[in-house]
Amino acid sequence: MSEPTPLQTLLDTLPQCGRVEWIGIRPARGEPMQALDSVAITPGKGLEGDRFKGRATSKRQVTLIQQEHLHAIASCLQREAIAPEVFRRNIVVSGLNLLALKGKQFRIGNVVLEYTGLCHPCSKMETSLGPGGYNAMRGHGGITTRVVEAGDIALGDDVRACL
Repeated sequence: MSEPTPLQTLLDTLPQCGRVEWIGIRPARGEPMQALDSVAITPGKGLEGDRFKGRATSKRQVTLIQQEHLHAIASCLQREAIAPEVFRRNIVVSGLNLLALKGKQFRIGNVVLEYTGLCHPCSKMETSLGPGGYNAMRGHGGITTRVVEAGDIALGDDVRACL
């Protein structure tokens, strides 16, 4: 086996540990998000009580967004702050660059998730955030994941890459 390149070594080095700041479910299409203190997560089903009804192989079982990006989006819209539920992502995380998880599995509480892609904004963000909302979110929409191992997560749980 060959030695990793310097770039691969940098990509594989992720000593930071994030933290769960907010958890939410979408009970039904178009319904307001419900904030939770904790939730069970199951492979193929996502968060208990969420409207996700994808296949077991779906790449969008759980969505995450960085709290730091919520501030950036608000700033682009000349607003002080925007509540997490407006973005319709399941989990808000702080202290960890979610893009650094690309190609990795990671643990939140006792749940293991796998990075599957970027969570791009949809046209509904223009309605939710107002004019320019879609463009303010571009590059800040978070990530999509697949559930690898079931378990529970709670506010304050650590988020860290699996080694």
